Amino acid sequence: MNISVELTLTPLQDDFEPAIINFIKSLRASGLKVLENPLSTQVYGEYDEVMGILQKEMKIALEAVERGLLYIKIVKSDRHDYEPHF
Repeated sequence: MNISVELTLTPLQDDFEPAIINFIKSLRASGLKVLENPLSTQVYGEYDEVMGILQKEMKIALEAVERGLLYIKIVKSDRHDYEPHF
């Protein structure tokens, strides 16, 4: 089963950029299909592979900050090629 996952890491501290940058770089290096925009990062792939990688990388990202939020949305389908029709 393929999934699309939208992630937003929000460290609640002054020096927030390094944590976000490291999280995105780790996702890029994972071999998954990764797309980014200014508000979130999207990851696409097979459920077990994506969730295995995310389990590890989300823990590392949260351990790297004092306090933070990590928002995650999961869609059951690979939406990496979605284009609006309006």
